[in-house]
Amino acid sequence: MRLNAVIAGVGMTHFGKHMDTGLKALGAEAVQAAVGDSGLTLDDLEAAYVGNAAAGLVTGQESIRGQVILRSIGLGKLPVVNVENACASGSTALHQAAAMVSAGLYDVVLALGVEKLYHPDKKKSFGAFSGAVDVEAMQEIMQRLQENAKQSGAKSGSSGAGEKRSMFMDIYAAAARAHMKQYGTTAEHFAGVSAKNSFHGSMNPRAQFRECLSVEEVLASPMIAEPLTRPMCSPIGDGAAAVVLVSEAKARQLGIQRPVKVVSSVLRSGWDHGYGEDGAGEVCSREAYEESGAGPQDLDVVELHDASAPAEIMAYEYLGLCPKGDGGKLIDEGATRLGGRLPVNTSGGLLRKGHPVGATGIAQIVELTEQLQGRSGERQVEGARVGLAQNGGGNIGLDVAAMVVTVLKA
Repeated sequence: MRLNAVIAGVGMTHFGKHMDTGLKALGAEAVQAAVGDSGLTLDDLEAAYVGNAAAGLVTGQESIRGQVILRSIGLGKLPVVNVENACASGSTALHQAAAMVSAGLYDVVLALGVEKLYHPDKKKSFGAFSGAVDVEAMQEIMQRLQENAKQSGAKSGSSGAGEKRSMFMDIYAAAARAHMKQYGTTAEHFAGVSAKNSFHGSMNPRAQFRECLSVEEVLASPMIAEPLTRPMCSPIGDGAAAVVLVSEAKARQLGIQRPVKVVSSVLRSGWDHGYGEDGAGEVCSREAYEESGAGPQDLDVVELHDASAPAEIMAYEYLGLCPKGDGGKLIDEGATRLGGRLPVNTSGGLLRKGHPVGATGIAQIVELTEQLQGRSGERQVEGARVGLAQNGGGNIGLDVAAMVVTVLKA
């Protein structure tokens, strides 16, 4: 989808464990920060798209989530659309908001992503992820994961999925073992991703974890599901992120000094295809590059969905940042570290910033916007002009359930 929406303001909360803070307070903090950053007022907002994945299960707020959050800060009357698309909920909300602005239906639109995942009952938190697969096939999925783990000699991965951890860590672990077998990728490569992102996250005051880890420390951490140790797995989290989008005419009227444009946002669902064939990631990225007029060689900074360390390496490949099977080499070369030729996950990524599911996609846009405006402090990518965000959600068969790839230009 070719877009011409302009980001007028961004805001987000600290991501972390906010047991005593509800959805309303988290959402309000992010919205007020974004609106304040834009120089507009709440009254200027004409519509809102609100991404959330798990409030029904975790907090009991099954419906009207966006309306409840926005009314708590005096925002009524305007159209509110609630968006649920698993881990891609926030980026889907942004996709819809940008489309409406680009189509000329509105001049000022809010995109908000908000989530609370921490709960005294950990099974509720992990259950939020178990609903992001085909639940009617749950028994078959769990059996397949357990058999795969046993055949691979993965003792930790043979039990506990969905109870002691998100079942998605077992899905990522199985994919990681396959990647290792096919391409020779190593556990050290995955640990390198975690170490890199911990370095980036150590400089991000809004990140959930700010301790800087070495490759050796990542490898020595407790095993979750082979080959994934704890720092190779994204933590659950609570938090919110928001973006105010305006039309080009409104941007000129406001006199925005450092405009960042959403020039492409591609949303697709996965489909049934053969193993090794192109899937949603490849198709979305190709379309985003074509629509934006920017290819992998033009990117200055990337925020991608590192729900696990292997997921980042695989995303390098289907985003065209390197040939298939060469993702580990980018880690060896330091290419995706700050100071490298293409810094990835300067925020710390999901691994260190945290993963409040519904907020994640918009938090990526917040990070990229600040990078393209030169206001990321000590983690600033010098001269950043083009950024890409990739955010996937859910899983069905061999592919992601929902995928969004967004390109921003300064």
